[in-house]
Amino acid sequence: MARVPYLRREDADESQKPLYDRLEAERKVPTANIFLALTHAPTQLDAFLTYANALRAADLSPRLRELAILTVGHATRSAYEVAHHQSHGLKAGLSEEQLAAVADFESSDLFDETEKAVMRLAAESTLRVDVSEETWRAAAAHLTDKQLVELSLSIAWYNSGVRIMGLLGIDLEDNYPNPFPNSLPAS
Repeated sequence: MARVPYLRREDADESQKPLYDRLEAERKVPTANIFLALTHAPTQLDAFLTYANALRAADLSPRLRELAILTVGHATRSAYEVAHHQSHGLKAGLSEEQLAAVADFESSDLFDETEKAVMRLAAESTLRVDVSEETWRAAAAHLTDKQLVELSLSIAWYNSGVRIMGLLGIDLEDNYPNPFPNSLPAS
């Protein structure tokens, strides 16, 4: 259960209406719970959206970005993160079979060497913070320095998102299936 109420457009100050317009123009409608919670801090949410959009406009392929995000979600067992990014993964060219294999990517033959290197970097950074030289070099063998920085920023960004969702107790919307149905409700 969310620790702050989801502030909907009809309950917000008139001065916040442009932020809701932006959310509806740039994100899915109906507005996701994470954003409705963050509307309590409109200045930060506005910057949050700008930064998130900059990450999506990166040179890093959407497919690799979504594999990294989904790996972060699985590593942290964030139902919200995984549920919301499965559709992005499909749009980026991942198959349903690949989505189901993200949690066990190391033993899967559904991912190529580059994809596994990116996922390994995301998992190691998420679980240990620091990454080994071996893990870094494996990813660096396939990506430019710019792409590596963009990947690092995406991994860190989605790790912060998972922590925000956990702190605020963000609920997974009813129209998203819980990818971890046998666990406690997770953000």
